Amino acid sequence: MLPGRSEGAYGYAVVDVEATGSSSHRHRVVELAVLLLDPDLVPQGEFTTLVDPQGPVGPTHIHGIEPEHLIGSPRFAAIAARLLALLRGRVLVGHNVGCDRAFLAAEYARLGLRLPAVPEVCTMRIAAAGDRPLPYGLSLRACAAGIGLTDWSPHTALGDVRATAALLAHHAPRLPGLSDLLVTAAGLPWPEPSGVLAAADGLWVRRRNDSARATVPNVRHGHA
Repeated sequence: MLPGRSEGAYGYAVVDVEATGSSSHRHRVVELAVLLLDPDLVPQGEFTTLVDPQGPVGPTHIHGIEPEHLIGSPRFAAIAARLLALLRGRVLVGHNVGCDRAFLAAEYARLGLRLPAVPEVCTMRIAAAGDRPLPYGLSLRACAAGIGLTDWSPHTALGDVRATAALLAHHAPRLPGLSDLLVTAAGLPWPEPSGVLAAADGLWVRRRNDSARATVPNVRHGHA
């Protein structure tokens, strides 16, 4: 786990999951990352871990994770309580954020918890609504290249949240209603883990080649 300065506070939680397949119902999370931003999009901390999917790792050619990389990694249940604390009270941000949320919701549903209807910001939709079409599509790699961001590691959870946070910072000045989303997110009730789940506190295990240096621009702006 990378050190963070703040959690469960007020602002944004940029999320990315790598999974063993494309179906949130049939496949499992194999890696996740969360980058916390305050209301002015200043980074507050980043957290990442590999996750034991209790089965095949899936498309290694995409996410680069081999079975041996997961030795000593926690199961989702062991990090579920900690992850709730990171997400609580924040706007959920992702590139195709609905997919990331679906995988997280499915993992929590297996543990008997239901995620609230958290306000979301999708950087893929923001890019699609931009003034200029992107010549190479709406993938995170293409959208990042569109704002001049090329030096990062696609299809690693930590690399993807950093690129997504940079996209959010780039587009935020023209996005209306962010303040309203922040207020709504801060007031939502969240489930509290109990019993064995509440006591679980698994060690978060990051990829060996993850850089500890964040690449998120320090952009401040006023919310519309």
